[in-house]
Amino acid sequence: MSLPDPGLEHWRALLGARPSGSAAASRAREYCAGVLRAAGFSVSEQAFEYSRVPGAAATPLAGAIATATVSVAWSVRHSAHPWGACAVMATGALLIAMLAAACVGDGVLTLPLARRHGTNIVATRGSVAPRTWLVAHVDTKWQPISTLWRTAGLVALGTGGLLAGGFAVLRLSGIDAGNWWQVALALAVAGGIPVMASIVGSRGPGALDNASGVAAVLAAAELLPRSCGVGVLIADAEELGLAGARAWSRAWTAAPGVAVNCDSVDDVGHLTFMYSGRAAPAQPTEAMLRAARSAGHSFRVRRLLPGVLTDSVALAARGWQTVTLSRGTLRTLSRIHTMTDDDAHMVGSGIPAAVQVLVVAVTELC
Repeated sequence: MSLPDPGLEHWRALLGARPSGSAAASRAREYCAGVLRAAGFSVSEQAFEYSRVPGAAATPLAGAIATATVSVAWSVRHSAHPWGACAVMATGALLIAMLAAACVGDGVLTLPLARRHGTNIVATRGSVAPRTWLVAHVDTKWQPISTLWRTAGLVALGTGGLLAGGFAVLRLSGIDAGNWWQVALALAVAGGIPVMASIVGSRGPGALDNASGVAAVLAAAELLPRSCGVGVLIADAEELGLAGARAWSRAWTAAPGVAVNCDSVDDVGHLTFMYSGRAAPAQPTEAMLRAARSAGHSFRVRRLLPGVLTDSVALAARGWQTVTLSRGTLRTLSRIHTMTDDDAHMVGSGIPAAVQVLVVAVTELC
């Protein structure tokens, strides 16, 4: 089966806001299930529960705590007690650690607050559990700032916090950092504003993030040989703490395998193979590189940017070898999660290249 522009029809069918739990998200899942059934897959739904708090509130709350901590430490830097700023920084670090312990990882599945229901689409072919999976999330979200500015804010806030912590320790030794405190405060406040503004809404059109990735995965599933024992996971609630991928990988009882995730394929830029952890997992990364080289596509391999989460993070935490295929530029990051993530700002021309790489790489991995 060959198509002149594989994936574009699916991309157009999926356009529009699809927040988790909405009727639009349900319709998108039904569309995906229909495509996969027509391609010979057995399709099932995996229902799960999760807390909306980690994905919707943890980042703004952590940003508020960090910004307030540096601000208070700055205000007491010249107090009569040399341990004052250090105590403030330690208290702030403890509060953020407690928040992280409650919200990071499987906390999104277990936290007993703001409980929600989600649904994953799980598709397989054949009687043997697949060792190789194609993954993409179908849900969308909106935020008042883009991923680019949130990432920049996290870097600035983290740098300001580290500087303030170092200056507080120096104060214990009787060393005053002087005007360098102003630098730490300026970085923390400038970075804290976009981080605290990372509230979650439901209006995002989601053409890039992630109608493009789902379309590429659906088209690849259609084009893969029937003999290729691949599974397909269309995950829900990725935008709310990677809840769908965490629920699926938590329920997986066999040994972890290989997962190729596809998230945000723009018209321009290099194909990008992103990973979390210390190093790129060899098996999927090398297969993707060979596929990109054979097709003559430009590409790069990089670690996920600070504050950028994909379903690969949840799967890697469970021992899966996993990499995320994306495409774009800094301008791409400036659109994600905003109202400009629509089909007025892209035409889907990058999707066929992503499909081509996915088919070649996954065929090798099967």
